[in-house]
Amino acid sequence: MRNTPLLSRVGADRADVLRTDVEAATAGWRDALLLRVDRRNQVLIADGQVVLNKATEIGDKPPEDAVFLGRLGDGRHVWAVRAALEPPADRPDATVLDLRRTGHIFDDVSAQLVATATALLNWHDNAKFSAIDGAPTKPVNGGWSRVNLVNGHEEFPRIDPAVICLVHDGHDRCVLARQRLWPERFFSLVAGFVEAGESFESCVVREIAEELGLTVTDVEYLGSQPWPFPRSLMVGFHAVGDPDQPFSFNDGEIVEAAWFTRDEVREALAAGDWSSDSSSRLLLPGSISIAREIIESWAELD
Repeated sequence: MRNTPLLSRVGADRADVLRTDVEAATAGWRDALLLRVDRRNQVLIADGQVVLNKATEIGDKPPEDAVFLGRLGDGRHVWAVRAALEPPADRPDATVLDLRRTGHIFDDVSAQLVATATALLNWHDNAKFSAIDGAPTKPVNGGWSRVNLVNGHEEFPRIDPAVICLVHDGHDRCVLARQRLWPERFFSLVAGFVEAGESFESCVVREIAEELGLTVTDVEYLGSQPWPFPRSLMVGFHAVGDPDQPFSFNDGEIVEAAWFTRDEVREALAAGDWSSDSSSRLLLPGSISIAREIIESWAELD
């Protein structure tokens, strides 16, 4: 890939040593900043940066449900909470942003903070009771784990790995597919969750066979990107397929697929993405997705 996927960018110090230092966290709260994420996983943005409130607006110490995101370059701590969006008085230009649609306008720091906050808060929303015995749990370590209130067992955020793969013919054609629920003309790469006891590479081969009926070889890793909707890690690959092999949509998820030339893909990329009003025959994913970066990188090859 040419570039780091947008949600994989790093711009702040995760400062993991501070998660267990209650005194340092409390002391830093006085000057800390707070990221609000609403129930739809939206945030406020202004001038290409996520809007951060003063942490002390919600109390004189971190509330139990706040999660510690790290430390900015100037040393200030950043926390996040699930809450309604409230623009600071000095940022009347703040607008609501859905990360899945327009994350490309974020800077690196904002991308890291929002991706981390969204992943942690989504986990906490569904981890209030232990998966082992159903006992209530409470957040500890700055929101990076939860403790079972009955037996003291510590549980950590769950991440579901998924592969996403560009299948090409080794020359200038690649496969793009459309899922059943997607709009007409909207195509992307094939993706799927990794099963228990399965490697990433084996998952790629299985998913392509299940969804497209193609046998692929030469599976190679490209890069990865967190996808906190609600808790995935997208692991990107490319693989070689045979254009003469017929498609077979075996699991019912894919309803349409085709081989596209590099010129056709370049034309679609120039037209924008799936949210544009382009009349292009082919509409592609937005820039926030690792799929876009993989497709763009392949399209730029000679």
